[in-house]
Amino acid sequence: MSSETPTVEVKGHVSAEEWQTRVDLAAAYRLVALNGWDDLVFTHITAKVPGTGHFLINPYGMLFEEITASSLVKIDGDGEKVVNSPYPVNPAGFTIHSCVHGARHDAGCVMHTHSINGVAVSAQKQGLLPISQQAFFVLSSLGYHDYEGVALLEEEKPRLVRDLGDKVFLMLRNHGLLTVGGTVAESFLAMYIFEAACTVQVRALSGSSEMIPIPQRILDLAADQMIKVTLGGGGALVWPALRRKLDRLSPTYSS
Repeated sequence: MSSETPTVEVKGHVSAEEWQTRVDLAAAYRLVALNGWDDLVFTHITAKVPGTGHFLINPYGMLFEEITASSLVKIDGDGEKVVNSPYPVNPAGFTIHSCVHGARHDAGCVMHTHSINGVAVSAQKQGLLPISQQAFFVLSSLGYHDYEGVALLEEEKPRLVRDLGDKVFLMLRNHGLLTVGGTVAESFLAMYIFEAACTVQVRALSGSSEMIPIPQRILDLAADQMIKVTLGGGGALVWPALRRKLDRLSPTYSS
C-alpha cells in the first residue's frame, strides 16, 4: 500500500494537537529511514496523544519511508486500536513502549531502533565507551537492559522500567537502542546522538586497540553543556531544519 494514498481521512477528525503530533511522529519515521536506522518494518516509535491516554504507533507492515501522519495507528494503553486501521500493531513494539509510557509520565515519545552500529555496541561487554563527544552526552543518562528474547512477555516489563529509571538513553543488550523524550523532536535528537556515539565506537575499535578515554571530571559536565549547546535542550533547535529537509526529500509524510 502506498503512503501517498492513506486509507483513512484523519486530519479533519482529530484535534489540532493530535494532528501536530502525528505530523512530527511521521517525520521521525521518515528521518529514521533516511538515516538508514530502520529494520524493514520491525522497530517502532510511539508518541502520546496530548491530553489523552492514547498513543500513536506505526502501522505494522508499512516501511518507515511510507508512513504518513494519517496512516499512524491510534491505540490505548493496552495496545488496542482506538480508531480503525487495516494494519495490525507490532506486539513486541507495544510491550516495550507501554511500560515506558506507563512508568514515565514525561515520556511524550519513545523511540527504538535496531541499527547495525547500535546493535554492535549493545553486544560489546564494556558497553558504550567514553571516547567521543557524542558518548560524552549519552553517558550522562544511560541505562542497560539485558536481552530476554523478543519483547513479548509481560513479566519483562518491570525489569525494563527498572533499568531505564529516569534516564534518556537505554541500551538493550544484543538488541538495539531506545530513547525517551518529552517530544518527538527531543527523542529523535537523543537517538541521533546515541547512534552517532555507537558508530564512532565501532569505527574506532576497528582501527585501534588503544582508546583515549574522556576523564570522569569532564563527563560530569555533560548535562549542563547539553542544555547550553542546544539552546535549552529538547531538540527544538534542530527539528524545524529537519522538517524542512523532509519537505524537500520526502514531503508526503505530512499527509
